[in-house]
Amino acid sequence: MKVLLLKDAKEDDSGQDPYIRELGLYGLEATLIPVLSFEFLSLPSFSEKLSHPEGYGGLIFTSPRAVEAVELCLEKDNKTEVWEKSLKEKWNAKSVYVVGNATASLVRKIGLDTEGEKCGNAENLAEYICSRIPMESITVYQTIPHPAIQVNLNSYYSTQGVPASITFFSPSGVTYSLKHIQELSGDSMDQIKFAAIGPTTARALAAQGLPVSCTADSPTPRALATGVRKALQPPGRC
Repeated sequence: MKVLLLKDAKEDDSGQDPYIRELGLYGLEATLIPVLSFEFLSLPSFSEKLSHPEGYGGLIFTSPRAVEAVELCLEKDNKTEVWEKSLKEKWNAKSVYVVGNATASLVRKIGLDTEGEKCGNAENLAEYICSRIPMESITVYQTIPHPAIQVNLNSYYSTQGVPASITFFSPSGVTYSLKHIQELSGDSMDQIKFAAIGPTTARALAAQGLPVSCTADSPTPRALATGVRKALQPPGRC
């Protein structure tokens, strides 16, 4: 059974995207189509803040892109040495929060200890954090439509047909891709099981009038695969 995931591919240590692997264990043939591109913002300001951990109660990494922003700042401003010698230790004396295990893994690679990855989703993590520290936020990247959304979706539908399930990974993904999916699916739209990686994305789908057949219990490949498999099972089967 064919399923569509609206995300870019990210290989793990085994050389395969973990979502494709976990869905494959249930006999589901997954295809990845990226619907978002990213551009970094405010990096000079962010770099300055990274240099002064004494002014903040901690760090919050909301996605792998946020980790990439830190790496870019260290590289472009020649701060890698001072990061290793002192800044990293100073930030580790504070709380470093992350959304999800994938982000946590990347944060640990730059030498920071993490907490909060077990909260399950961004909303639960926000509640966890708000009771602990005052916050100041800075936007270091923004999402924009992937330039090849329509071409890639057209190619998928022309060769694979209408998928049994489509998973969205962000509200922005819903915004940028839903119109194309509706046009390509036509009368078959009602046959598709729509899945969301978390409750915020599920609400974005519901706001568009779409029934959400599956919301992952946590933003992980295994949780999503389990939910999609259950959503696709015929009634009465376990």
